[in-house]
Amino acid sequence: MSGRIAFLLRRLGHAVVMVVGIAVLTFFVLHLIPGDLAEYMAAQGGGGDAAYVADLRARFGLDQPLWLQFFTFLSSLIRLDLGYSFRDNLPVIDVIMTRLPATLLLMSISIAFAFIVGALLGAISAMRVHRLTDAIISFLAVLGYATPLFWLGLLMIYLFTVKLGWLPSSGMRTIGRPAAGWDAAADVARHVVMPALTLALFYMAVFVRLMRASMLEIATLDFVRTARAKGMSELRVYFGHIIGNAMLPMVTMLGVQISTILGGSVVVETVFGWPGLGRLTYDALVARDVNLLLGILFLSSVLVIVTNLLVDLLYSMLDPRIEVAGS
Repeated sequence: MSGRIAFLLRRLGHAVVMVVGIAVLTFFVLHLIPGDLAEYMAAQGGGGDAAYVADLRARFGLDQPLWLQFFTFLSSLIRLDLGYSFRDNLPVIDVIMTRLPATLLLMSISIAFAFIVGALLGAISAMRVHRLTDAIISFLAVLGYATPLFWLGLLMIYLFTVKLGWLPSSGMRTIGRPAAGWDAAADVARHVVMPALTLALFYMAVFVRLMRASMLEIATLDFVRTARAKGMSELRVYFGHIIGNAMLPMVTMLGVQISTILGGSVVVETVFGWPGLGRLTYDALVARDVNLLLGILFLSSVLVIVTNLLVDLLYSMLDPRIEVAGS
């Protein structure tokens, strides 16, 4: 068995354990939320007597012991059945799949912009260390990291929508526009600019600081000093030796940031009315739709685990020593 296959199998084993752990944790944590779900559903429907509430409990299995509800939940997961959404009167998987594309679009644009621009600015900052360019980039990175996402989003709405009128303030599409074609794509692009930029600026600051620190550390290593001693130009030293090695911790951080960007999307999607999983999570929490919350948290966790698995494989391709160390 090759090292890469063994590495992949180990990571898959870890992923299975994490998925089971996430299922256990999310189920019991969400059931610690105070209040009676059956009474809440009855109130949402205009109220009802005790018999109606008891019927709701029996219909959705809420009258069963918690351990039995948990094993029912696990058996449903094995069949890829996430249950029924009380809020939307639809299967949970259908509700999630209608919102997932919007979140994937927002996440992919945000993380790609943050990674590429963050790496570029971090490299420029390291190459101009202790100069004015370095000071400006470092200051803007700290400012972007320290600015709350909701405040930045509201500021963008005020500037680009209220004052300048350039971009729409909320939603993903303009009502009445075509649902397909280039006009529809351009309309979605105009709507995604502000939420994607808001989400990206925070994570870009992390990549800027990490790229700068990695390049400055690698620049002090022996093989870099040897390259300079041989008369190699600074540009060749940076592009041939420093930047490539500095990208390794950036790839590691990419996996970590993808894990946290879903949390940030809840705030951003709520501020901009973006119809993704973040906004759906907030709505499900307000409505106490436990099945929908469980489904969102579980599928989001699986998405993060799969993404981190792909990042691990990419890292092992960039640095084959990872396979040797793990074998």
